[in-house]
Parts: sequence; C-alpha cells; structure tokens
Amino acid sequence: MRKKLFVVLAAGLLAGVMLAGCSKNKEEEVVPVPSEEELPQQTPEASEPTPEGFPTVSEREVVDGKVQSYLTGEWKDVKAADRRPIAVMIPNNSPAMPQYGISRASIIYEAPVEGRITRLMAVFEDFDDLDRIGPVRSSRDYFVYVAMGYEAIYCNWGLARPYVEELINRDTVQNISAAVEGIYNPAHEAFDRVSRPGYATEFTGYLFIDGLLEAAERLEYEWDYDDAYVPPFTFAGDETKAQDNYKDAEDATMIYPGGHEGNKGGYGAYNPYFEYHSEDNLYYRFQNGEEQIDEMDGSQLTVSNVVFQYCHGEVRDDHDYLAFGVHGEGDAIVFTGGKAIKGTWERYDGDATPAKFYDENGEEIIFNQGKTWICNIWEEYGEFVEYE
Repeated sequence: MRKKLFVVLAAGLLAGVMLAGCSKNKEEEVVPVPSEEELPQQTPEASEPTPEGFPTVSEREVVDGKVQSYLTGEWKDVKAADRRPIAVMIPNNSPAMPQYGISRASIIYEAPVEGRITRLMAVFEDFDDLDRIGPVRSSRDYFVYVAMGYEAIYCNWGLARPYVEELINRDTVQNISAAVEGIYNPAHEAFDRVSRPGYATEFTGYLFIDGLLEAAERLEYEWDYDDAYVPPFTFAGDETKAQDNYKDAEDATMIYPGGHEGNKGGYGAYNPYFEYHSEDNLYYRFQNGEEQIDEMDGSQLTVSNVVFQYCHGEVRDDHDYLAFGVHGEGDAIVFTGGKAIKGTWERYDGDATPAKFYDENGEEIIFNQGKTWICNIWEEYGEFVEYE
C-alpha cells in the first residue's frame, strides 16, 4: 500500500537560526543567522550516541594505507579520506542534463531553488583522477551553510548576491568561485567552458580539478580537517547492515520526494524518485521517468542511503529566491536497506557542524556504508512526499 506522509516541523526552532537571512513577508526585516562564534560548540564525542550493542564504525585506524571515510564509512586511501572535501554546485534541471562526474560524489544534497526546481550540491572526497566536474552553477546561502557543516571547500559559478555575497566572502568560508560580480577572490584558473552544442551557455561551465588544486594552493587553503570536526553520519560496521537494527521499521522500496503530483515544492517539476534494489542494497535515482546518469561513464546514479530532511522554507522577494532553515531542528526520514526510519534532525552547534539524524527514541540513526543523498524537503509541501 502506498503511504503518504504528512510532516509537521517540530516546534522550538531557534529564533535566530530558523532561516538563513529570511523573513515571512517582504516588508519584514531580514533576520540574520548567528555566526559560528555566537553558538555553543559541540565536541565529536558528544555527537556519537549509537544503539547499545550494535556494531558501528567508531575508531578510525589506518590499515594497508586505507582508512574509513567520514562521509561514507567505506575504506579509502588515506589521502582522500583524511582530506577536506569539495562541495560543487550542479544544476539539476532538464536543459542541463546529463551531469559529469557526479557519480563520484560521497554526498549529494538536493534543495529547491527559484522556479520551483531543485539544484544539487555534490560533496566529493575522491576527485584526484577526475578531469572536471559539472556543469557548475550559482550559489544560494543555504547550500553554503550546509557545505560549512562538512568543512568542505565550496565551489560555484555565480551567486544570488543579495543573500550570498556577504556570506561567501567571510573568512570562515573557503570557496573556489568563478570570477563574477560579488566574488572578491575569484579562482580564474579553476573554471572553463566545454563545448556542448545545443546547450545554453550557463550549462557549459565546468570545474577543472587541476585548476582547483592550483587555486587552493594560491589561496592558501588547508586540506586537513579541523581538530573539532564532527562527522555527519554514524555507519554500520563492516560485517553488518543498518537495516538489521531496524527490523520493525516500515519497508520502503520506492521513494518519491515530490510524490506523483505536480506541485510547487521543488520536486514537482521533474518528479524524481529512488528505487531500492535489495540485491546490491542500493537506491537507484530516476528523474523525468528516466535513469539519471553520469555523462562521464553512462552509469546510473546510486546511493546507499536517502534522507528526507524537512526544513521550513519561505519566498524572499520578487525574484522568487527561497530561504530554508538549515539550522535548528525538524523532522526527518532516513531510508536505508529498504527501511524507512522516522525521526528528527538537529543542528544547534554552529556553522561548522553538520545536521545529525536521530530516531524516535533519540538515538542517532545508523546508516549503511556508502553514498548518501539528502533531499531538503520544503516542510510546507511535505504532504506531497510518498513512499511505498
């Protein structure tokens, strides 16, 4: 039976962090988001509650030159797993498809933008053997705040200046940005255009990895994680599956962030969905009724976990720019191993910490090792979410 979920955002969001520079009415004064320094800090040890007795990835140790990734829990070369990731803004509308290199991302964060479509922010730790990633598109402030939680170097081509210019040029944001108005330290060497006959110009700009590394060196960015870094997820141990800890949870093999009906919540334009395959424990991504693929190798995008993170959203101005509350708390569903684990998300400890996900008992949700796709669900359109 198809289940339709009606979600109400939990009460008690922090007044100052409810929205990243958003107000309910155009006439109202914009509410600033507290800076990282203004919020209490959390230590990694305080953010790792797990169900008692269930094996999870905990202490990291190097074995034969590999260590388990903070972002996927998988064994990866130390060089990649111990290095801060990059977060790349990528368009997700039909005229831009297909994207190049996106299947290599460890985390994909999807959120609505103006025009009631979604945009992606792909977070990469494995990128040394890629030549380019893209196409690359412009920034919105809620994406920047999410990237900061992963300690990622943020990569974009363009920005919504009224809401992003001050933020992206802060000392606390390390960015590799194309040279456009509103970017004070552009990275000319990191971006170029690729011939794509039939595509609009805005879908021809790419991030080139050699140039990215040159720009990071010139801008004197550090690649090491901060000592206070908080990993975003807790992963099941090597010999276990997360679903074994959630045997009583609902089964969910088809997941529709925007349901089946057209709606204005961002996911109604192209009707994306995920299909779970038990044989490989992966969720396959579809959009516009077709497989969503990586142009680099023709592979379909797959992930081990899908998250619905419900956030309060508002329309900011006549340009239809949106704002979402990515600090504070809200409802969430984590889909892993064919199960739907209902719970909440919380992010109260500053810009440099990520959202954490908890089940209905207040325990941190255990993810399967592998890639994760996070759908920012506009809470006011949460009624359209479906899974079965």
